[in-house]
Amino acid sequence: MSSRDALPPLTCLRAFEAAARHASFTQAGGELHLSQSAVSRQIQRLEADLGRPLFERHPEGLRLTPAGEHYYHAVQRALRDLGDETARLRRRGGERQLTLASSPTIASIWLARQLPDFQRAHPDIEIRILTVEDPYRLDLGEFDLGIYYHIPDEVDPPGLQADAIFEHETVGAVCSPLYQQQHGTIDEPTALLTGHTLMVVEDHYHDWLTWEQWYRELGLAWQPPAHTLRANSFQLLMNATLAGQGITLGWMRLLDAELSQGTLIQALPQTLTSRGRLSLFTPEHRHLSAPMRAFRDWVLAAR
Repeated sequence: MSSRDALPPLTCLRAFEAAARHASFTQAGGELHLSQSAVSRQIQRLEADLGRPLFERHPEGLRLTPAGEHYYHAVQRALRDLGDETARLRRRGGERQLTLASSPTIASIWLARQLPDFQRAHPDIEIRILTVEDPYRLDLGEFDLGIYYHIPDEVDPPGLQADAIFEHETVGAVCSPLYQQQHGTIDEPTALLTGHTLMVVEDHYHDWLTWEQWYRELGLAWQPPAHTLRANSFQLLMNATLAGQGITLGWMRLLDAELSQGTLIQALPQTLTSRGRLSLFTPEHRHLSAPMRAFRDWVLAAR
């Protein structure tokens, strides 16, 4: 292939596609984990290679030129097809395998309980679960669908469409019956802060709801708790809660089975409507395989 026929670098094409989709170098940089200036340089390099401008720069933002508009659709199709084929080849189970990404907590507490029903309805689909705590760390080529808590219009991992599985969710203080037996019934919220151990997640993705926020949004008197058990894993703290080591904030629909079976109980009667909802993440600009469509239809039908 002559230098005249050589394709532009993939990094330039990805920067151009993201910038055209967002109509913003800054937002494209956020999606690609690049600075605004780095995206701008990639676009300039691509425009120099093609010998024509792809964007018109206006005070109100970017606008594709006619050539840029045509090239954008061609590049988007090519990147989507390349991504689909890459994901297909990476999957070990072939066309009938479905890779679900989720946090360890959701995967172990909720997803593992739901999958038998899906597998009975679709015995030909092979399930692979990929646990990643933070959806921002997901590689879009390594999974088909994701299940995470999502705050609409506030925490939006790039390149993913979010559809709520739970339309309504509440958060309450939960503990194990063993903990209650050992420490007694909690009569009022202040007692929780003065005489009990509170589980605290030290995780930047989960800090959209803390104990302090829970108390204040419910209009309850707040003070720093006398005793805490801290960890950067909600799954670890949930296991410690089930073992009777303290009290944690629990998403009630996520923990429906534990609450129904009595392995967890509410330590206080108050609950707060959650800003985050359990949601299905679907990679944008990807053709849905038959297993992806089957799982989407099944899990969203339960809303």
